[in-house]
Amino acid sequence: MTVTHLGIDLSKLAFHVVGEDELGHVQVKRKFTKVQLLRFTANLPPRGIGMEACCGAHYLGRRLMAQGHDVRLIPAQYVRPFVKSHKNARIIWAVQRTGEPYRAAC
Repeated sequence: MTVTHLGIDLSKLAFHVVGEDELGHVQVKRKFTKVQLLRFTANLPPRGIGMEACCGAHYLGRRLMAQGHDVRLIPAQYVRPFVKSHKNARIIWAVQRTGEPYRAAC
């Protein structure tokens, strides 16, 4: 199976990435630095990537969009209820939906 969607949890120094296939099974679960993350995504074909909207998400979103990925930023109020469990699962779920109030990185 191949990864179709990625969810990225941003922090100051580390980025937690979870990738799911088309059936919803977790295929990738890794922790990266910023440089490692950009190298990892540069080697992937274009796919949907979701991140919680925060101050660093716009910069990273622009870098990922330059690599050809479809980046969506999810407002914090939609991610906040899932902080204690499966935050990245909620981010991936939001990326898979088309009519949700999420926007592309700018």
